[in-house]
Amino acid sequence: MNQSDNSTPTPDPVNPTTTRRGFIQAGALATAGFLIVPRHVLGGKGFIAPSDKLNIAGVGFGGKGFSDTNNSYNNGANNMVALCDVDWGLPRVKENFTKHPNAKRYKDFREMLDKEGKTIDAVTVSTADHTHAVVAMAAMQRGKHVYVQKPLTHNIYEARMLTEAARKHKVVTQMGNQGSSNPQQKQMVDWFDKGLIGNVHTVYLWTNRPVWPQGIPVPQPAENTPVDLDWDLWLGPAQKVGYTPAYHPFKWRGWWNFGAGALGDIGCHIMDVPFRVLGLGYPTEVETSIGQVFLKDWTPEYIPEGCPPSSHVELSFPASSKNKSDVKMVWLDGGLRPFRPEMLPEGEPFPENGENGVFLIGDKGLIACGMYGDDPKLYTKSGQKMEAAPKPKGENGRGIPENGHQVLWTEACKAGFNSKEHKALTSSFDFAGPLTESVLMGNLAIRSYTLRSPKADGKGFTYPGRKKLAWDGKNMKITNFDQANQFVKRQYREGWSLTA
Repeated sequence: MNQSDNSTPTPDPVNPTTTRRGFIQAGALATAGFLIVPRHVLGGKGFIAPSDKLNIAGVGFGGKGFSDTNNSYNNGANNMVALCDVDWGLPRVKENFTKHPNAKRYKDFREMLDKEGKTIDAVTVSTADHTHAVVAMAAMQRGKHVYVQKPLTHNIYEARMLTEAARKHKVVTQMGNQGSSNPQQKQMVDWFDKGLIGNVHTVYLWTNRPVWPQGIPVPQPAENTPVDLDWDLWLGPAQKVGYTPAYHPFKWRGWWNFGAGALGDIGCHIMDVPFRVLGLGYPTEVETSIGQVFLKDWTPEYIPEGCPPSSHVELSFPASSKNKSDVKMVWLDGGLRPFRPEMLPEGEPFPENGENGVFLIGDKGLIACGMYGDDPKLYTKSGQKMEAAPKPKGENGRGIPENGHQVLWTEACKAGFNSKEHKALTSSFDFAGPLTESVLMGNLAIRSYTLRSPKADGKGFTYPGRKKLAWDGKNMKITNFDQANQFVKRQYREGWSLTA
């Protein structure tokens, strides 16, 4: 967990008859031979039995967490029993308190889990990246199902730990890359499985992120911290720095102490497509270059604390039983995008107006799509459009309601670990963990790229990390540049830890 006082309560017993829902289900089975009363007779049309409702707690809902909590609540199909956020002054936090007046309110998730642990069935985690792992781990250790926003974690080690903990504690998990529940992704899988583009050798991924200030000098702390914000709790396991609105509530993404830059923000959405279509595993190599910032003539800024304004990352994946070709995956951010592929016909627009998109290039054809796997198109090698997937009917144009990704998770939680509903989830940690590790591999390379050492003559610096890095995925280790391994995990602040 993340406490140093060893006050973590014993996890709820695994025996189903000793849990709230398990007791109800066991009692129902025991009496089933005597009386079966249809649910609608008891409560009328549309009635949901209390035993069929999930008791949910939300941690972090001043931003994306507002929709995560309410989509999981699903208009009363489940109960929102506790709400936890370190900043009660944010507009969405106040709105959620009003929307769920009976939910208990907390600032410290540890206190919430200690006091409400026997009531809570599942937890949504939508905090800043640097606290995803400690919150999710604390919940899973108590046997709570978890929904965690993307990227799953702040670093590679945390992603591996959460993936293994989900299996150990037998909980139902889902990462918040909602595009994975987009049925249009199934269309791309089908095209590839039919051999319509052959074996894929090159993947291009691009985004206009960052859309917040990034590559800027480290901000100075503000004179005052907002009265409704517990800054120490917001920092959690991160190294202690002073509060500034340049970090909270949104711009933390551009600083390594808290966020994971453009890759962390969008990588799990866009990289999801090739992972799902091609069945990729761990990469074997990574190399990068990044944009520079000049505030003085001829003098580039050196800001190792911050993410760069733009980056170009190349990941190498080995051939597999599904895709019998090595894959070069090229990531471009900061508004950079790939040149037009030969198989994309003249006049055909880039996906999503060129701002965010995916190209899967095979030896027979090309698949293109936008963010979340939207609007996929298939082209033959001759450059003629062969097929465009029909736009599915749905609330968001993806053939699935806006809350579908969270609702599928809540239904899987009710069905239980290893149920068919659980196995049908598109981004449980068994999939989301390795995906996140590959996304964050790009950040490891970016941070290695900025490492520098003074030259012997004192004139300038050398940059030993500017090389192709070899990755041993199983053992989470760079094998040809040991200094890069400091970025596999982070040093937690005193009083915080992560143990499965």
